[in-house]
Amino acid sequence: MSNQDKIKELIELRAKAKLGGGEKRIESQHKKGKFTARERIDMLLDEGSFEEFDMFVTHRCTNFGMENEQYLGDGVVTGTGTIDGRVVYVFSQDFTVFGGSLSETFAQKICKVMDMAMKMGAPIIGINDSGGARIQEGVNSLAGYAEIFERNILASGVIPQISAIFGPCAGGAVYSPALTDFILMTDKSSYMFVTGPKVVKTVTGEDITTEDLGGANVHASKSGVAHFLCDDEEEGILLIRKLISYLPQNNLEEAPITECNDPIERIDEALNSIIPENPNQPYDVKDIIYSIVDNSEFLEIHRNYAKNIIIGFAKLNGMSVGIVANQPNFLAGVLDIESSRKAARFVRFCDSFNIPILTLVDVPGFLPGSTQEYGGIIIHGAKLMFAYGEATVPKVTVTLRKSYGGAHDVMSSKQLRGDVNYAWPTAEIAVMGAAGAIEVLEGRKLKSIEDPEERAKYIAEKEEEYKKKFANPYNAAKYGYIDDVIEPMNTRFRIIRAFQTLATKKDTLPPKKHSNIPL
Repeated sequence: MSNQDKIKELIELRAKAKLGGGEKRIESQHKKGKFTARERIDMLLDEGSFEEFDMFVTHRCTNFGMENEQYLGDGVVTGTGTIDGRVVYVFSQDFTVFGGSLSETFAQKICKVMDMAMKMGAPIIGINDSGGARIQEGVNSLAGYAEIFERNILASGVIPQISAIFGPCAGGAVYSPALTDFILMTDKSSYMFVTGPKVVKTVTGEDITTEDLGGANVHASKSGVAHFLCDDEEEGILLIRKLISYLPQNNLEEAPITECNDPIERIDEALNSIIPENPNQPYDVKDIIYSIVDNSEFLEIHRNYAKNIIIGFAKLNGMSVGIVANQPNFLAGVLDIESSRKAARFVRFCDSFNIPILTLVDVPGFLPGSTQEYGGIIIHGAKLMFAYGEATVPKVTVTLRKSYGGAHDVMSSKQLRGDVNYAWPTAEIAVMGAAGAIEVLEGRKLKSIEDPEERAKYIAEKEEEYKKKFANPYNAAKYGYIDDVIEPMNTRFRIIRAFQTLATKKDTLPPKKHSNIPL
């Protein structure tokens, strides 16, 4: 064979590999409104930046006649490229080849690209579209999954890991995304579950559809498994590119600082009147976030889950910041099981990757009731406290309105090593609200007053007295628990100045193998 023939053979093999499972299966993928593995990579990465690995790998299985059906690449496309000029590693499962099912060699390809991402200190992005383990390969397929899981675990907190679910993801396959930092799903075309509807029906007798059991909406709003819900794959891919822009390459680097054309001294007089006069009236904390961040850009995470707390990324003077904010618009901003878990994981992510944390506080306390207690609110609330107390990144806290009881401690208080703690003049920092406090403090006296009108008058007087004493930030400021009481319209400037001052912060933890966070 001449050199020209060899080159021709290479070109033909490359063309064959790029077809995956063939034209018919590609057409079938498109009919479902889904892109192919390679199309997804092309959309995700900067044009012309993709370098593919292991294009000629094939499976080694000889069971059930599998040796007669082989495809170059074996159902997963792996390699490296750039997003906005920054290196990332990527694998994209190909549903056109054996339904994207995982074989021994398929797993080895993913493990190789994950190992390279760890060595180079670059993010790994996995695009999942797979029917699960390749049954014909038996335990080799299961071993392949476990090899991937181990790498997910070792990479956790070292490099950012992002999972896109653009099709089925079932059985053991769900655990790799679950171990990563962020999961996004597409509405009506992706699902995740440990056991499918047929098995559920057989074992429990429950009749349930695929969508109701593990659809994107379910995981974005009920289970909290999915951080982002996307209308389609194009939106999902743009979202990954946006998310990457807030993150560092690895745990030893800082997030990229971008040019900021939004003046740091910009004031917003609307903030001076955003807190309602009535302390029980809600408002949207996102209005405050949009007002203080650069160009009103805020990438919210878990938008549809535990809406009583808001988390997400923004830029402040071009610097990436993670924001945690109680949301008075939903359940009065109370802390419960779901919101504590949601915020705790986010705080730990930010701390792992050197992203400063801004906390906006308006919390009336923890949600009371047997449902919460039986569900372990004590343990789940402790997760958030643990996350804040362990975090060594710069932490700035602004108390907007209520900060009551144990929830005050949890929300990045000075005693949990909050670096700079500000309060607005509308802040109320106390053990509990006035009504509850008077019931406790004046219980005996109230029992002795028989006349209802006289009792109501006495309660009103005592509540007013309590409010004057505690429903303000100055009592906490008196003890140094609040560093300054700031005018709301200057919040952007004060926060940015605080983070600039904290840029050289060094904080350490006691030597240990690892902490035992309350799980």
